[in-house]
Amino acid sequence: MLRLKLRLYRFVSRLAGLPMIWLVRLLFGVASLLGPRRAGGFGAWLGRTLGPRLPAHRTALANLRETYPDRSPEEIAAIARGAWENIGRTGAEYAHLAEIFDYDPEAATPGRIEVSGIEHFFSLRDDGKPGLIFSAHLGNWELPAICAARFGLEASAVFRPPNNPAAKELVQEVRRATMGGLTAAGPGAAFAMQGVIERGGHLGMLVDQHFTRGVVVDFLGRPALVNPLLAKLARHYECPVHGVRVIRLPDDRFRLELTPPLDLPRDASGAIDVQGAMQAMTRVIEGWVREHPEQWMWMHRRWRPALLPRAAQPAANPAAQANVTSVSPAAGA
Repeated sequence: MLRLKLRLYRFVSRLAGLPMIWLVRLLFGVASLLGPRRAGGFGAWLGRTLGPRLPAHRTALANLRETYPDRSPEEIAAIARGAWENIGRTGAEYAHLAEIFDYDPEAATPGRIEVSGIEHFFSLRDDGKPGLIFSAHLGNWELPAICAARFGLEASAVFRPPNNPAAKELVQEVRRATMGGLTAAGPGAAFAMQGVIERGGHLGMLVDQHFTRGVVVDFLGRPALVNPLLAKLARHYECPVHGVRVIRLPDDRFRLELTPPLDLPRDASGAIDVQGAMQAMTRVIEGWVREHPEQWMWMHRRWRPALLPRAAQPAANPAAQANVTSVSPAAGA
């Protein structure tokens, strides 16, 4: 009986999801017809129109008020609208990712993409060693993986599939067509990532989202949980760790920035300290977010005090936040 109920539930769920699949496909088709520039504008309009009407908007406003207590309600609302616009643009740009990434280091005139830190990229590609790259949901965060694939960097991007089945299917189609190796976060992902490093490859991972079984770091003035996997791999394999971000520029242009390798903290034995390493990466991301807050994904429930270890919960121990290790990134990061 239980098995029958489960089958019925799955069948009904698939039927309920059909309209959403058709809607997502329709929007993707519209974006494809519009071209990159107009598609981005359409996505921005859709984001700022629909986003503030969604329940996640309350999460965005609450996160912004906690982070910027001195900002006016109008300023908070403007940043939230900008974040929704960025989400909308990024979604619409999925239809044109291959066309948008037009970076050519030999070109006489710049295209849509400019790159800062290209020397670090080539060093990663040509040193014959494995490497780790962290990033965040800023600008169009899909572009670094396309850069790696275009310029011969053997890399595997670790991604968390969207919760919506329709969006998940479409996003994976686009990623498979434009990017290099892909590793879906979930059971078995750690072993797949370890295999990439052992083969001398490179791993890229977004580390700005909540991870229930993570380590505690200070992020924008509050304790949060972060996935420690990159730090554990760096500790075990002594891999260099770089950060990469995408900044959305005026006139539908982008800047990719790759940091030099971070000087990660070590414990008494000389091995990389996992918590300290994740704090160092988080500090870099924090600087990125503060520089362009309207381009970050504020609608994510990044801070979840109830899930923190007891000693790190602000209500139980107000001093815990001050005790979180703070590590500065390498100079120039």
